[in-house]
Amino acid sequence: MSPIPLTFASGLYDRMVPLATGEVRPSGIDLNFLDVHHPRDVFDRMASGQEFDASELSSSEYITGYAAGKRDLIALPVFPSRAFRHGFIAVNTDRIKRPQDLNGKRVGVQHYTMTAAVWIRGLLQHDYGVDLSSIEWVEGKMEGPGSHGKPSSLPPLKPVKIVQNTDPTKSLSDLLEDGTIDATIGADLPACLFDEKAPHIARLFPNFKQVEQEYFQRTGIFPIMHLVAMRRDFYDQHKWAATNLYNALDESKELARKRMNFTGALRYMLPWLPAELDEIRKTFGEDCWPYGIEPNRKTLEALVQFLEEQSMIEKKVSIEELFAPVRTTNFKIV
Repeated sequence: MSPIPLTFASGLYDRMVPLATGEVRPSGIDLNFLDVHHPRDVFDRMASGQEFDASELSSSEYITGYAAGKRDLIALPVFPSRAFRHGFIAVNTDRIKRPQDLNGKRVGVQHYTMTAAVWIRGLLQHDYGVDLSSIEWVEGKMEGPGSHGKPSSLPPLKPVKIVQNTDPTKSLSDLLEDGTIDATIGADLPACLFDEKAPHIARLFPNFKQVEQEYFQRTGIFPIMHLVAMRRDFYDQHKWAATNLYNALDESKELARKRMNFTGALRYMLPWLPAELDEIRKTFGEDCWPYGIEPNRKTLEALVQFLEEQSMIEKKVSIEELFAPVRTTNFKIV
C-alpha cells in the first residue's frame, strides 16, 4: 500500500527539525512538513479553515472548543511549545510592586483566552491571591495597533471585564509605557521593557528563573502552550496515522535532545549551554520535554482546572477524552 499524504504545519523548533528534513519519517505516511514561523498563523488557519491534515495548535483553543462540543479536531499528546510564564509579566513599577497590586488594575493581554494568559492568571490567583475578577483586561497587539490574529476561542462563559485597545496609533507596549494600562501578560514581552527611556517598566518577577524553578519543584508543572491536532475526518479514515505520526514526532524530539546534549561543538549560540544542561538535568531528569499523557498529567490537569475557573469551559473534561489513543514506542536515544 502506498503511503498516505499528510500535510503537517508547525514552527521549525529544534524538536521538529529531523521530521522536517525527512531524517525521521512516519511509517506509512508521505509527510509534507510546512514551516509556519508564527504560531498564530498556524492556529488561525487550522482552527478556522482546517488547511492542514495536522498541525501545532493552541492548547486552550483546542480544549475550549472540544468542551463546547466542537469535535472537528482530535489532539495528539505531543507538546511542541512549553514555557514557564512568570517572566512574561511586565508592570509599571510606580504602581505595581507585588502581585497583589494588580487587583483593580488594567492589564494588557494579546488575547484573554490565549494559553499563556490562562497560565499566568492561574498562577497569580493560586500562588499570590490575585482577584482576577477585579482586573480590566485590555486586548490588543503587543507591538502595533489592532488585534492579535483571529483566534477561534470562544468567549468566557461568565462576564469578564474585557475591552479592546481602540487607540489606532498605539500598541499594548505603548499603553504600558504611557500609563494607560498598568501591566501586560501574554506570550510576548513589551518592547518598552527593554527601553532605557522607560525605567519604570520592569518584570513583576525580576528573578523569574529562580521563581520558575521553585514553582516546578513545588508543583511538578512545566506549562504546556501548544499541542498537535489532527483533522477528525482524516483521523476517522486513518486512525493508525495518529500513532505513526506521534511516534515520528517523539523520535524527532529525541534526536534533537541527543544533539543538544552533545557539547563538543555547541549546536546553539548559547555560550554556557553545558552549564544550563547540567542544571536542566538536575531539575527535570534526563527529559525535560516528554510527550504522552502520563508524564504530563499534572500539567494538563492544571490547565483544565484553570480553564474551568476562568469560565472558559463549563466543567472539567478528562485528559484521556481530549487525546486520540496512541501506541507509544517511547524512543530514548542515548
